[in-house]
Amino acid sequence: MRARTASTFLRIATFVGALAWSAAAATAADHAHDAPVPRGERVVKERVFPAGAIPLQPLIDAVPAGGVLELKPGVYAGPAIIARSMTLKGAAGVVIDGGGVGSLLTVKADKTTISEVTFRNSGDRHEETDACVQLRGQFNIVKDNLFEACLFAFDLQQAHNNIIRRNRIAGARDMEPGVRGDAIRIWYSNDVRVEDNEMTDTRDSVIWYSHGVKMLRNTFSNGRYGVHLMYAHDNVVNENRFLANTVGVFLMYSNDNEVRDNVIRYSQGPSGVGVGFKESSGAKILNNDIFANAQGLFMDASPYDPDSNNLFENNRIAYNGVALLMHSDWEGNIFRANDFVGNHATVMVNGGGSARRNQWDGNYFDDYQGFDRNRDGIGDTPHEIWSWADRLWADVKDAQFFRASPSLELIDLVERMASLVEPQLMLRDKTPRMTPVATGPSIAAGKEALRQ
Repeated sequence: MRARTASTFLRIATFVGALAWSAAAATAADHAHDAPVPRGERVVKERVFPAGAIPLQPLIDAVPAGGVLELKPGVYAGPAIIARSMTLKGAAGVVIDGGGVGSLLTVKADKTTISEVTFRNSGDRHEETDACVQLRGQFNIVKDNLFEACLFAFDLQQAHNNIIRRNRIAGARDMEPGVRGDAIRIWYSNDVRVEDNEMTDTRDSVIWYSHGVKMLRNTFSNGRYGVHLMYAHDNVVNENRFLANTVGVFLMYSNDNEVRDNVIRYSQGPSGVGVGFKESSGAKILNNDIFANAQGLFMDASPYDPDSNNLFENNRIAYNGVALLMHSDWEGNIFRANDFVGNHATVMVNGGGSARRNQWDGNYFDDYQGFDRNRDGIGDTPHEIWSWADRLWADVKDAQFFRASPSLELIDLVERMASLVEPQLMLRDKTPRMTPVATGPSIAAGKEALRQ
């Protein structure tokens, strides 16, 4: 009996061992071709082009300084470098393809014009800033082009006085915004004009360490930041449309910038902001239509310069979750002749502070309940906003789920009728307007945007 049992266990052990050996051999065979990549090295990806693609660099090299290269319809293979002044002119059907690796076209020359080309298929490496167009020269014009499947469309580094005009940039809609590339990246590049472009489904358009940049009449949609300024002073962001981005315009450590005549709407989600500030001073926010954002304005330690102000004038701030959210009880901002219409809350301040240390003068509030007996257009009594039960959802984040619910509105009504705690005065405008005053060009533009 013992011999039979021992024999059985021996057969089982032999069978299990054979199975284990077979599995190990199969795994080794499957991975025999996978040589380990040494640390510090990376796999080099090869470019893949459509059949019949024509190398672009020899055509560029054959053009004399100041000459013109007219490309016929077809696919041209990058990468290529323009090292002397010239004009590169495409037409319908002209495609410059990057083969899925690196950047497509690098412009090191000055006074070059590139137009009517479709740029397609750059690399996907963020650390290399793979872009369809790398600008390194000055006084160049890139206009009327189409950008598809580009990680970064434009990358400017120490490239001053360039013009980017009437280009269409389509990003990767199926990717999360944070891992897409930027439509336009301006780094240490001054006096650049970016005008009449259309950018959709990209990550950001950024202005870093630059001054004199003018962003004019562009459309930014379905991205993360429409325009993000960082350490960038004396720039202009005017007459643009920001639609359904996470953030419309954000100024970070940036001073003396102008944001005027823009339509900024549908910046939604937990981080949704129309115009945001972080330690920025001397800004002029004028004539904008800031509509239906989670937070119309967001202020964090701004203005940071104690001798400077931020001016908000003639803006329509309408139908936002919170018209003005301040990260702390700060001072130095001037709110003059703005319209606050249909916002769920006009002002909220984190940490239990208020906004009354800022200047409020001649604004229109749709919930003002005073009279105008002398009919001068100004309310006879100041407009005051007090914090009642809304402090619940402001201070307790989980309570925001119940914002505008009947239960919280009932608590707010009871609090106003028989307050158990002293309410806090959030702001006082001594000269509230009786009718809307924000009549700048942005209002007409905003209404046109809503019709589309």
